[in-house]
Amino acid sequence: MREYTKNDCGQTGYGFSLKGKVVVLSKAALPPEHPGQLFLCTGGNGANPIPMGRGVFLVSLSNGESCRFWREDVLGTLKPELLPDGEKLMLSQIRPPGAKDINKNEPEYSGYSFLPDGRYSAGVWLCSPQEALDYVEMQKPYQHRVLVCDRDDFAVMEVIDGKLVYPDEQALAGFRQGQGGGMTMQ
Repeated sequence: MREYTKNDCGQTGYGFSLKGKVVVLSKAALPPEHPGQLFLCTGGNGANPIPMGRGVFLVSLSNGESCRFWREDVLGTLKPELLPDGEKLMLSQIRPPGAKDINKNEPEYSGYSFLPDGRYSAGVWLCSPQEALDYVEMQKPYQHRVLVCDRDDFAVMEVIDGKLVYPDEQALAGFRQGQGGGMTMQ
């Protein structure tokens, strides 16, 4: 297993949010039996640019387990090009931070992320247009292709290599400003 260091990080220290980003934990902070140092940060007071606490909530990209560590245990945010394929597939299965409870809300979309060779894991349910946007924003730095489909399995958003290919920027801007009335197939 590769050991990651601060040299593998795009951002280190404080002054930036960790939420929704892949972070590298110090090897010394992890139990010896833990299979990896890469985690998705889902929140916590320590995840803020100016932390109001020390705790950060994480999901392991090795085994999918949720955990809590301290901000000082985080070496920094991983450079996206260094994320291995197995961890990309695990990341693709994580709903965005703040996503609504799937047992109490009706899913409106499903999100998929693809490796360059076409491999992907099963989609994740997304319960609102905002969750769909958050999923894309969370995945796009790390994934080759991100696709969001509606309940009828029609594509409503697609990003390839970090660039929006569907819908066009004007339609997306209208949606973000609340003028679109919802994300639907055109």
